[in-house]
Amino acid sequence: MQRARIFIRRLHLWLGLSVGAMFVVLGLTGSALVFYEAIDALLHPEIRQAADGPAPGWDSHVWGQALATVRAQWPERTGPWRFEVTGEAGTVPARYQPPGAGHHGRRVMVWLTPDGRDVLREAEWGSYLMTWLYELHMHLLLDAPGRAFVGWTGLIMFVLLLTGLWSWWPRASWRNALHFKREAVATRRLRDIHKLAGLAGLPLLLMLVLTGVMLALPDESNAVLERSVGPVTKAPQARSSASSGEQITIAHALAVAHQVVPQARLAWVEAPGPGTGVFLVRVQQPGDPSYRFPHSYVYVDQYSGRVVAVQDRQRFAASNVINNWLHPLHDASIGGLWLRMPVALAGLIPLLLFATGLMRWLRLQSARLRR
Repeated sequence: MQRARIFIRRLHLWLGLSVGAMFVVLGLTGSALVFYEAIDALLHPEIRQAADGPAPGWDSHVWGQALATVRAQWPERTGPWRFEVTGEAGTVPARYQPPGAGHHGRRVMVWLTPDGRDVLREAEWGSYLMTWLYELHMHLLLDAPGRAFVGWTGLIMFVLLLTGLWSWWPRASWRNALHFKREAVATRRLRDIHKLAGLAGLPLLLMLVLTGVMLALPDESNAVLERSVGPVTKAPQARSSASSGEQITIAHALAVAHQVVPQARLAWVEAPGPGTGVFLVRVQQPGDPSYRFPHSYVYVDQYSGRVVAVQDRQRFAASNVINNWLHPLHDASIGGLWLRMPVALAGLIPLLLFATGLMRWLRLQSARLRR
């Protein structure tokens, strides 16, 4: 047993020295991203505009006006335009997705006045601070290879946390194991700070690391879920019935979708460009843990107005339910401020752990060299 404990402690040490700095970067960027929208609004006061009246919803004229505004402003942008329904009467956020760029492509972010008539701000994703931090956190600015690296390194971080718990686990007195010796030598004080900080942040750090790994490695995560829990429902590949014609209005598409999911809250609406694309209406069904990025969709033919497909999270199997919880847990959006604050603080703990662990190791190395 003693040999196993020595091995685990050495493993914990070398894992910390190898991925500790990476853990610090992900922790600090993650802490900032917990309040991503609020910080971005503070940095860009031009997009903070209030409005009288109720927030625009299913039958609002704002969406049609906003679509007309962006298409007139940038006629060369013929791909899909997506509008966010924030639930507040104020600025209308929109984003343009270049055709063929994929979900992680260089989309353009736009903010419009509450009536949808004027553009307040335009910026390419990744060109301003908060989206740059998002890219750094998600894939170290290295796109797909970086995302894979973050995912597999996250598994090492998970082992790092578990070996730290194993190394600390008391064999006798729990009181002594949790005690902080103020009068002890520096190396002992550093060890006590390290262990207490690790124990305080362990539950949240384990949750953040595990959800982060599953988000960074979706294919590998789904393969594990399919073998252990059950099949993962894939999103339908919806297309319009024709490749050209007169496009229905965005109000028409929303009215059709609302009939399909009358009890749902509207979250996003995407208007396609010319071709076989469809209107994509994203909604939050009762019980969906994600407010901003819910998991139910209605696909509407852009020419006929017919419903092409429906993805309803209320009919999802267990594996999809697990996947639906990953993002709201990882960004702490599910718990409001009561979860966001602890998660933001937990993101600072890897810095404290790395600093105290490294300082203690350097002091011990120096003492050995003197001896």
